[in-house]
Amino acid sequence: MVALTVKALTKHYGKTVGIDGIDLDVADGEFLVILGPSGAGKTTTLKSIAGLVEVDDGTVDIGGVDMTLVEPYHRNVAMAFESYALYPQKTVSENLASPLKSGRTGKYSEDEQKRRIDAVTKTLGINHLLERFPRELSNGQRQRVALGRVLVRPADVYLLDEPLSHLDAKLRAAMRAELRQLGQMSNTTTVYVTHDYQEALALGDRIAILREGRLVQIDTPANIWHAPADTFVARSLGQPEINVFDAAVDGAVLRVLGTELEVAIPADISISSSVGARIGIRPCDIEIRADYSGNSAAVAVRGRIQLVERLGRNVELSIDLGGGVTMIGLSSGGSLAVEGAEIVVEVARQNIHLFEGAPEGTDSRRLGSAIVGAGRAGESVTTYAAQEDGR
Repeated sequence: MVALTVKALTKHYGKTVGIDGIDLDVADGEFLVILGPSGAGKTTTLKSIAGLVEVDDGTVDIGGVDMTLVEPYHRNVAMAFESYALYPQKTVSENLASPLKSGRTGKYSEDEQKRRIDAVTKTLGINHLLERFPRELSNGQRQRVALGRVLVRPADVYLLDEPLSHLDAKLRAAMRAELRQLGQMSNTTTVYVTHDYQEALALGDRIAILREGRLVQIDTPANIWHAPADTFVARSLGQPEINVFDAAVDGAVLRVLGTELEVAIPADISISSSVGARIGIRPCDIEIRADYSGNSAAVAVRGRIQLVERLGRNVELSIDLGGGVTMIGLSSGGSLAVEGAEIVVEVARQNIHLFEGAPEGTDSRRLGSAIVGAGRAGESVTTYAAQEDGR
């Protein structure tokens, strides 16, 4: 087991920013997930750690040793690429055995090779494919073989670049559980890249969120879900994504114009009336009722259901709050989930997020308390905006 430390890692491709000053501290045996959209710098970060690209600035420390200028061959990291990278002339068994015959890891006996291959192929569900060639496999099978070739040998750090991206939904869900169990058993430091927030929440001990080559926030899945650093992070987690409403200061409350939606301003938050704020409500946190419940721990607003989309166990609702404002909600259904129904939407105050006001189309930082009516986020929360402000 080793720790991985990345400091001020920077890589530009001409005028294009790959990654810009990224800092990561990955503890011994930690499973860190890097989450972000396409072009965020996720793969460049992995390749920089592996030594596959020459960084412009910054350092990579593995197990207390500066590896920044060390060749990839000598870093003892194992990387799974999104693009398989299998030997076409070798069978699955031979592909899996190739890392165990490499001089960098020391050669293993035939019995040890078989033991390791058996363990990994059973976990990945490919033990019946050992005599096939890559051309005889489906894309999902090839990806599992590529992942198995990485996991079959011991390494100081595993680097996994979207290893489940070509699997169907059912197999991805099963593989998430298997990967998590495998990570706990091997207790190896792992950096896992994905654009799927469900994978990030399910697998990560911590999640690092990237945008345009910069680190936006790094924290535990729970803290990132409950205390997103800004509206970009909030929108990165959840489907449908979080509702974000522009709100104006009206005395001691924030009010969404044209609607009955208003939220009391917490005592520890100061909001300029000229700037206003944004109110964030996740679709999964709403409850629909026939009338007001009188619950003082919740915020309630009248609305009318415009559209109902049934998604199996859940129902997605498009709710007109008035003034041209629409809220998306998730419900378990019931007699109230009917198009045209007049309903009351209720949201627990602890599930309401407040952000700074900002021009349309831009992201804004979280305000004050982590959650309205709740305590602050953990100390490990980091935002690129705070770094820019010198805080």
